[in-house]
Amino acid sequence: MTQVDPRDLSFDDWDELHFPRSDEQEFDQVVERAISRRGFLSGIVAFGSGAAVMGTGLLKGSTAMAAQSDRFAFTQLAAQTDGTVHVPEGYNWDVLVRWGDPLFSDAPEFSAETGHGVVGSDRVFGENTDGMELFNVGGHELLVVNSEYVNTKVNLPAAQEGKVQSADDVTLLQNLQGVSVMEVAEGENGWAVVVDSPFNRRIHHRTEMVLDGPAAGHDLLKTEADATGTQSLGTFNNCGSGRTPWGTYLTCEENFNGYFGTTAELELDETVAAGFKRYGVRTKVDEGRYNYHGFDARFDLSKNPNEPHRAGYLVEIDPADPNATPVKHTALGRFKHENAACAVAPDGRVVVYMGDDERGEFMYKWVSRDVYVPGGDTSTLLSEGQLFVAKFNDDMTGEWVALTPAATGMEAAEIAIFTRTAASAVGATTMDRPEWIAVNPTAIEAYCCLTNNKNRGVKPNAGGDDTSVNAVNPREANKYGQIVRWRPHGDNHAASTFDWDLYVMAGNPTVHDDARKGSANVNAGNLFNSPDGMQIDTTGLLWIQTDGKDNNEGDFAGMGNNQMLAGDPVTGEIRRFLTGPKGSEVTGLTWSSDKRTMFVGIQHPKAPFPDGEGALPRSSIVVVKRDDNAKVG
Repeated sequence: MTQVDPRDLSFDDWDELHFPRSDEQEFDQVVERAISRRGFLSGIVAFGSGAAVMGTGLLKGSTAMAAQSDRFAFTQLAAQTDGTVHVPEGYNWDVLVRWGDPLFSDAPEFSAETGHGVVGSDRVFGENTDGMELFNVGGHELLVVNSEYVNTKVNLPAAQEGKVQSADDVTLLQNLQGVSVMEVAEGENGWAVVVDSPFNRRIHHRTEMVLDGPAAGHDLLKTEADATGTQSLGTFNNCGSGRTPWGTYLTCEENFNGYFGTTAELELDETVAAGFKRYGVRTKVDEGRYNYHGFDARFDLSKNPNEPHRAGYLVEIDPADPNATPVKHTALGRFKHENAACAVAPDGRVVVYMGDDERGEFMYKWVSRDVYVPGGDTSTLLSEGQLFVAKFNDDMTGEWVALTPAATGMEAAEIAIFTRTAASAVGATTMDRPEWIAVNPTAIEAYCCLTNNKNRGVKPNAGGDDTSVNAVNPREANKYGQIVRWRPHGDNHAASTFDWDLYVMAGNPTVHDDARKGSANVNAGNLFNSPDGMQIDTTGLLWIQTDGKDNNEGDFAGMGNNQMLAGDPVTGEIRRFLTGPKGSEVTGLTWSSDKRTMFVGIQHPKAPFPDGEGALPRSSIVVVKRDDNAKVG
């Protein structure tokens, strides 16, 4: 059998390889679900019967969907399979910033063949861009961007074949991840980073953080370096993002478990051992994915078994103050956070929707205790309140279940640290990898990308929870993914109940004639799989970014490279707008303050994007504009 190099795997595949879940599960096909009601808007893609769930039929498109919509200011782009970015006629794109580009004039020069060394690696734009938001601070456009992870085979000398061999290697990799805060400006030659702006800042795996909320100070958060359990270093695997109503940036720690390992056999108490298993923290003596633990004792579980408990949170950053200490908010739970979508309830309380991006995990909601007052104190809004987890019923209703000590049998601090266990205890609905959530600014509704789930109906999640097919996750071994939409009762995002439907089920009608063909708004012209990133613009258009198979063969024939599409929430129509280079994920989206520029992230492209033949592949942010400079969002 061919040996698999873990450095060649995505994190999800690496996690699955090293943490296989049990195959034992009772699995009964879902039949005749009571979901005959149409969706709460047009209902054109909601299922009309249990037969649709079983894959024997999907609703046909209505005349509303068939009609040409004038909400789209572009003609659909065809699927592409080459190594560059494409946008529709009448639009143009350019590169704003690439991994290794300087944020400060003293940054080292990037080598197109070898990258750069450890010195000054915290003065450049990080690798593998992901979630981003733009803030206007006193007329300055500040772009804040996550750098999710690093490709060790690209970052380290070729002779090392991606293997960490020194403390300097570890420092280099730590520097290239985290968050970049940078001022950007548009001039005669287009958009560029304002090098040496006083707002520019790199936040990485050694940046000082504050822990707050119910877990702060708990014994499970105390380490040799921090006996108080209230201070932490670094933010890890920063995936999706969010923005608060008061103008701060929310970065989300996702696959934090891959950074830890051990140099010696472990003796763990039952609680810690169970937590490591549920969150996929590797306890085998080996190099692991990054081998931080071989050169930095903070990541060595045999020396600091509590360190993983200090990662996996939502982190708040103030882009307007480069000296502000980021805050890890334990009250919003510890899991593999994808992004954070904020809303304000009618009574002023702050609502934050979040997904846990792992197969068979859950969707969460936070509701603050106190109300948001513009210009007022915001210090308690992400630390005092209630965390909920979602239950989706087959009759297309749902409820948010409060994760309280009474409901879970756990203390408040334990709920914050072992949130997955708490959600399992109340019987939350296991989901097909809940990733980005978006709140519609033009209607009281929200959406979540359920990217895919090869384990649906095959085996349970890491906690042993049932993952049988259900109404909201209606396909076994789901290759394509779907987007769920919900409207809170009473037009109140803080409400405990909601109605839901499926906005789209991705699929391939050119290959399949059962449920795998997708919903009625998927056709040969707009094929896609694995919806991942998502934003809704000020006009209400839903922008969908994908991170799926781009081999353009078999089940994925006709889909081409990963892409960004636009969807109309009212008619259900979806059109392809942008395609990324081969091998890349299209992820992260935001707009300039005047809405005339769209910033789009291109993660892990194959060489030679964007620098040409012979150059290293570089994750990048591209700017997209209309040729007539009209608004694009």
